[in-house]
Amino acid sequence: MAAGEDGSVSMGSDTATKTSIGGAGQEIYCLLVSLADDRLLLPRSCVTEVINYQAPTPMDGAPPWYLGTIAWGGRRVPLVSFEAACGKALPRTSGRTRIIVMQGITGQTGGNFAVLTQGFPQLVRLTPDVVHADDSRSFGERMPVIGQVKMVNETTLIPDFEQLEGMIAEETRA
Repeated sequence: MAAGEDGSVSMGSDTATKTSIGGAGQEIYCLLVSLADDRLLLPRSCVTEVINYQAPTPMDGAPPWYLGTIAWGGRRVPLVSFEAACGKALPRTSGRTRIIVMQGITGQTGGNFAVLTQGFPQLVRLTPDVVHADDSRSFGERMPVIGQVKMVNETTLIPDFEQLEGMIAEETRA
């Protein structure tokens, strides 16, 4: 998913087609995911499952954003804190905390990885008239954020899956 210079938002490839928000009559379904201080906008096709929080098995020597691994689908999947990967404080877990299991797009994570969230995601329908690029904030080169968009009255982050998966791959190779 990427914000274009013309204010359009492109969502990565879906199973069958590539959809771009920018032309008349186009729409795409996404999940709006709550973080501690921000919200992420995720293509629905990248989300495999939303599960209840489970304490991860930590990995020795890992950075604070790499929380460890969780059991999912009969195997261990890396769990990360998006906030901490962006250099912010690690959020506290609560009864609302969920884990979103993501389908990797680069193959670097062995297929799936998981992101800690602060609540259940909300399904949203994006059309060109409700989403616009917002360049009021800049993000560091190592941050797993492409940019942000303004949706009606809310600003959401667009994650950089390639960057995040690369960060996870670096930690799991060690």
